[in-house]
Amino acid sequence: MIASWKIWFGLMSICLLQCRVVSQKVQLEPLSSTALRDSDVQFIATIQGDWEVTNWGVGGIQVLTIINSTNSIIPSVDRFSARFCVSTNRNCVEFIIHNVTRADAGEVVCNVQGHQPVTAQLFVQESGTVSIPGGNVTVMQGGEVELECVTTAWFPAPTISWTQNGRAVNSSLYNTTSTPDGDSFNSASTVRLTASRNARVDCLASLSTLTAPQSSSVYIEIVPKPPDWTVLIAVVVSFGSCGLLGFLILVIVICYKHRKEKKRNYQDEMRRVTTHNQLSVIDTSEQVRGQVNEYYEPENQRNDTSDWTESGFLKHRHMTFV
Repeated sequence: MIASWKIWFGLMSICLLQCRVVSQKVQLEPLSSTALRDSDVQFIATIQGDWEVTNWGVGGIQVLTIINSTNSIIPSVDRFSARFCVSTNRNCVEFIIHNVTRADAGEVVCNVQGHQPVTAQLFVQESGTVSIPGGNVTVMQGGEVELECVTTAWFPAPTISWTQNGRAVNSSLYNTTSTPDGDSFNSASTVRLTASRNARVDCLASLSTLTAPQSSSVYIEIVPKPPDWTVLIAVVVSFGSCGLLGFLILVIVICYKHRKEKKRNYQDEMRRVTTHNQLSVIDTSEQVRGQVNEYYEPENQRNDTSDWTESGFLKHRHMTFV
C-alpha cells in the first residue's frame, strides 16, 4: 500500500514538472493590460523551440491563426492582426487588437500547438462626457459659489477633481457620487468655493488609460461688494438729530425773545398812550380854564327878556369846551 502511494506521488511529481516545463516554453506579455476603448492593444508571445501553429483567442472566440511553415497569418476579422517581432526570428510573435471594444475585455489566450495555452487579462475602459451645467457665474466678492460637475457614460466611474486658476482644490471642499447606468457609470461632483477674485474653475475627469483628463471649465466673475452705509447713515442721523435739536432750541429762543420784545413794546406803547392821554387831559383842562366864553354873562347882568323866544320858549345857551 505504501509502495503504491509512492509510485502515484512520483508520477504526479513528474507530470507537474513536465507541465511546468511546457508552460515555461511559451511566455506571454503583458499578463494584464488595460486599454481605452477605440485604442490599440498588443500582446507579445515568446515561443521556445520549434512550433507549427499558434492560435489567438479573445473573449472566448478564436480570432487569428498563424501557420509558421507557410508564413500565413489568418485573421477572422480585420480588427486583429499579428506579425513577427523580427523578420528573421519566428519565436517572437506580436498580436494586436485594433480599435478595442468593451466586448474584447476578458481573457486573451495564446495557444501554441503542442503547448499549454497561456492566458492574459484585458480590461477596457471607456470615457464619456464631462460638463458643468449653468456656465459662467457672477457673484459678489466674498460670496460662496456652488458648482456641479456631471459625467455621463464612463466605465469605470472616473476620478473627478477640481482646479481653480490651475491650482488643485482641496478634496474636502467637494463631494462626488457615482451611480451605475447599464454597463457604464454616471457621476456628479459638487464643489463650494469662496469667491475672492475672478477665477477659472475646471472639473477634471480621469481614467488610468487617459493621457490627459477630460475637463469642463467655467469662469467666476466677481462683482464689487456694495459699500456698507450703516455707519455713514448712523453718523448722518446722529449729526442730523443734533442739528435738528439745535435748530429747535434756536427757534424756541428766537420765539421767546420775539415774544418778550413784543410784550415789552406793547407795554411801552401802553405807557406811552397812557402818558399821552394824561397829558391830553391836563392840557384840555388848562385850555378850558384859560378860555373865555364871549357869550357868558353874569346872572345879574342877563336880560330876562332875551332868554325867551317869540314863541314863548325859553332860550338855551350853549357853552363849548375846547
